[in-house]
Amino acid sequence: MSTSEPTEFEQWLTSMVRDHGEFTVLVVLTSISEREVAPLCSTYLHVIGDEVDWDDITTMFAGSGQTWDGAAFFPTKAANGGPIDNPTARLRLSELEAKVTEDRMILNEGHFFDTLGRRIKIEPVPDA
Repeated sequence: MSTSEPTEFEQWLTSMVRDHGEFTVLVVLTSISEREVAPLCSTYLHVIGDEVDWDDITTMFAGSGQTWDGAAFFPTKAANGGPIDNPTARLRLSELEAKVTEDRMILNEGHFFDTLGRRIKIEPVPDA
């Protein structure tokens, strides 16, 4: 973890590892404008410990080639505990992508963070 004040993401990750041990997290990167949230790309990560800080995560996301504004994290575990296998992760990620495409509010069901590692939530936009 970083030596500066931990981000909300880092606090979340530490508590997840403490409370649940190892797990897999599905991630959806989004662009956010005043009236729209759009999914850009997705991935999954196997979380083994809490040594990763927000800077490490944003460096990894830079490899996507996308300019993103938000990242939603959806933890999942295998039936017997621990991380899920790669084929299951790909299947669950595909299912999540379909749900987010259908309804952006699904992002709030995960742990949603902005580019500074602060928690965010999207609100429905009333029709103009």
